[in-house]
Amino acid sequence: MQRLDKQQLARRVARDIPEGAYVNLGIGLPTQVANYLDSAGDYFLHSENGILGMGPAPDEDHIDWDLINAGKQPVTLLNGGCFFHHGDSFSMMRGGHIDICVMGAYQVSTRGDLANWHTGDPDAIPAVGGAMDLAIGAKQVFVMMNLLTKTGESKLVEHCTYPLTGLGCVSRIYSELGVIDLGPDGAKVVEMVDNLTLERLREMTGVDLTMAQ
Repeated sequence: MQRLDKQQLARRVARDIPEGAYVNLGIGLPTQVANYLDSAGDYFLHSENGILGMGPAPDEDHIDWDLINAGKQPVTLLNGGCFFHHGDSFSMMRGGHIDICVMGAYQVSTRGDLANWHTGDPDAIPAVGGAMDLAIGAKQVFVMMNLLTKTGESKLVEHCTYPLTGLGCVSRIYSELGVIDLGPDGAKVVEMVDNLTLERLREMTGVDLTMAQ
């Protein structure tokens, strides 16, 4: 079984982003999706710190540290792109103007509940940021994460045990093992990596997965 690496995962998410979409890419791994969108395509990438029209990461010779995303990584600005006050940016998020947001998670339930700001560990530093605004404001929420923790526990669960960010907001998970749709009818597997069976994936997650039609 060959698991997807981070770059393969970012490329897979990029395939599902349609032209013309307004998209927020969350801090961390989701920012890599920008590097795999068709440069000739028409996409509008948004950052919660106040950018619309982000391009891929710059090369080392063209970094401008006054132009960064919400994760403090240097970015580029496409022709027609703009930057503005973060209050206006949050108004875009809360007002339903973002088509898709891509973010990470600590846990996601089979019905699409999202927990991505705190593990409940007393030593953990909570950092909800704009995740709660995106979870309820974006028209679609994609989660991009490893399906299993380093100790082999599933992040896809029947019911989240970590503090929630949003209820029933996640529509699809992209993971190193495959793509899974979520909703009121539970978790449905869209695709899996080679040599992985549905039975084995059920064993690994402890979730009653079914195949999408």
